[in-house]
Amino acid sequence: MSAAPKSVPFHFRLDLSSGVPVYRQLIDQVRNGIVFRSLRPGAQLPTVRQTAVDLAINPNTVVRAYRELEILGVIETHQGTGTFVSSQKVERDHLERQRQLDQIVSEFVARAGASGFKIEDILTCLQERISQ
Repeated sequence: MSAAPKSVPFHFRLDLSSGVPVYRQLIDQVRNGIVFRSLRPGAQLPTVRQTAVDLAINPNTVVRAYRELEILGVIETHQGTGTFVSSQKVERDHLERQRQLDQIVSEFVARAGASGFKIEDILTCLQERISQ
C-alpha cells in the first residue's frame, strides 16, 4: 500500500520594498494561493507564532491577517489544532480586483520612478506593447 502524497507546506514571502502593508501581503498570498490552487480546502496554514518567527514580524500582524481572512470565510481556526483553508469558494469581486490592480500599478510606478523613469516613459512603453 502506498502512502498518500504529502502536501507541500505553505510559506509566506514578504516584499518590504513594495509599500504594501505586511498584513495585506499575507491576506493576498492566502487568497491567491486558493484562487490558483496552491492552497486547497483543508490545507493547514502555518501557526501565527511560526509565521511571525519565519518572517521576523510582530505576531499581531499575522493575527490581524488571519482574523480578516476568517471574517471573509477564507480560513477557519480550530482551537488546539490550527488554522485551515475553508471549503468556501474564494472569488475576487470587482472591487478587490481593482484594489489589487491599483496596488500593482502603484508599486510599478514607484519602482520605475526610483530608476529614473517618468510616467511618460512608462506610457510610451505600454503603448508600444499594445501596438505589437
